[in-house]
Amino acid sequence: MNLLESLKGLLTGELVSDAATELNETPAGISKALSGIVPYVLNNVAEKATTDGEGILNLAQGAAGTGILDNLNGLFNNKSGTDLAGIGSSILGTLFGTQSNNVSKIISAYSGIKASNSTALLSAVAPIALGLIGKYAGSNNLTAGGLQSWLSGQKTNIREAIPAGLNTGNVLNAPGTPVSTNAGEAMGSDNAKMPGWIMPLLLVLLGGLLVWYFLRGAGAPQEVASLPAPTAVMPADSVVQISFKVKLADGTELNALKGGIEDKLVTCMSDSACTPGKDRWFDFDNLNFEMGSAKITAESEVQVQNIAAILKAYPALKIKIGGYTDRTGDDKANKKLSQDRAVAVLEAIKTAGGNASQLEGAEGYGSDFATIPAEASDEERKIDRRISVSVRAK
Repeated sequence: MNLLESLKGLLTGELVSDAATELNETPAGISKALSGIVPYVLNNVAEKATTDGEGILNLAQGAAGTGILDNLNGLFNNKSGTDLAGIGSSILGTLFGTQSNNVSKIISAYSGIKASNSTALLSAVAPIALGLIGKYAGSNNLTAGGLQSWLSGQKTNIREAIPAGLNTGNVLNAPGTPVSTNAGEAMGSDNAKMPGWIMPLLLVLLGGLLVWYFLRGAGAPQEVASLPAPTAVMPADSVVQISFKVKLADGTELNALKGGIEDKLVTCMSDSACTPGKDRWFDFDNLNFEMGSAKITAESEVQVQNIAAILKAYPALKIKIGGYTDRTGDDKANKKLSQDRAVAVLEAIKTAGGNASQLEGAEGYGSDFATIPAEASDEERKIDRRISVSVRAK
């Protein structure tokens, strides 16, 4: 059973609509929040199981025993009779400990819904997820060890589903570790007491250094003002992402983002659970085009060159490029634009040194796979505008 897809399948449009009405949020906001909450919760369950398989098994069996999976349609309209808040609060405490409030804030910042409503959604998804796991464990007579093994095999798929714009921070990497919610806390109590004007100055200086570093590493002009202004087609992150070195099989090191497309592709190459196929997609997270065109912006060439370098380091890797748009505008025009952009990326990878035999074409899907309503805000619809890489062989 694919745990991630099974859980998504339980969160129907009716459930989203009920949640939006009850919580006074838009369906788009609820959907975006759930897109982060579902893999977020499952990841922490899987991580927790690695050290406490017996505890997770008991928790899952308990959640399944509440009958929550049989009353999903009534969870947000007070018709289920399930003590959702009580059950969810207990489970969140086990999964996130004292970090529960920080998790709610992270989801809120990502999706735009209120933090209190993030908590409500977390309190719903967590017991549903555990109930689903408990049901599967019961049906397959899994022991704690068997459950650990099964969840371990689901990790790659789950982590790949965590949106690039969601600041998972320490909650993702080390359950139980406090997450700093502001710069003062992250730098320690002494720095938190500094005069208010110092921290903004430090952040400005740090931002300047990061820009200089990436431009220098990419061989781009050093004057930032000379670059064309980017028009984002990918979801814009609301948090500072962590840069690090991605080491390839041939020893090459790439400047990339933790959890970015380079990181995910290289991780996939060494993970036997990451099987190639038409459903194995990774989204570019630093690829932009000029407004209304298929012309890739100058700063996006860094990530294009990185993909070419990955292809060179892994000769068995074969990929396909996919282009997507949101639901606004003319369908035919959207399909053409997405096709043109996908082809532009494919050609750019070839120009950057990518082996043509490793590139299995480019296809524009327009808004065929868009999930956010056309009437939603531009910020909400950004998640549907993307260019992705499908791993077809490895």
